[in-house]
Amino acid sequence: MRTVVADTGPLHYLVLIEQISLLPALFEQVSVPSVVHAELTHRQAPAVVREWAANPPPWLAVPPTPELKGAAVQPALQALDEGERAAIVLASSLQANLILMDDRAGVAVARAAGFRVTGTLGLLDLAARRGWVDLASAFGRLRMTSFRCRPELLDALLVEYRRERGRGC
Repeated sequence: MRTVVADTGPLHYLVLIEQISLLPALFEQVSVPSVVHAELTHRQAPAVVREWAANPPPWLAVPPTPELKGAAVQPALQALDEGERAAIVLASSLQANLILMDDRAGVAVARAAGFRVTGTLGLLDLAARRGWVDLASAFGRLRMTSFRCRPELLDALLVEYRRERGRGC
C-alpha cells in the first residue's frame, strides 16, 4: 500500500471543483496532519470545503500533528507555513511514498528531503490519463477558483494531454 500525506491545497481545490473522489480512486488512504484538517475547517475556508472536512470520508486519516524534533528542525522547514511543515513532518514519521502539495516552497523542501511530490495539477493530469476526468473541463473549473499558477502551465499540460490522446494513449 502506498502511504500518501496531503497538505491543504490539493484537498481544498479538488473539493471546490468537485473532483475529490479522484483521491480514493488513486490511493487507498490519504493522511493529513491535524493542523491541515484545521485549515480545511477554518471559518475562512469556503463553505463546501468546511462541510467536506467536517465529515471526512473513511479514506482520509487525521493523525495528530507530529512534533518537530532533531534533524527535522531545519531552517528550510521552519520557513514554511504550518500546514506544509506539518505535512512534511507527518510524511517523514509515516515514511510516506508521496506528498500532495501545491505550495512551491513546500514542494522544494519536500523534494530536498527525498519525497515524491505532486499537486492538484499532477493529480488531475494523472486522472485524465486514466480516463477518469476531462482535463480541459477540470482546468476550466480550477481557473474559476483562487488556484494560482502560470496560465502557460495549464495550457502546456492541456496541449500535451491532447497530443497523447490523439496518439491513442
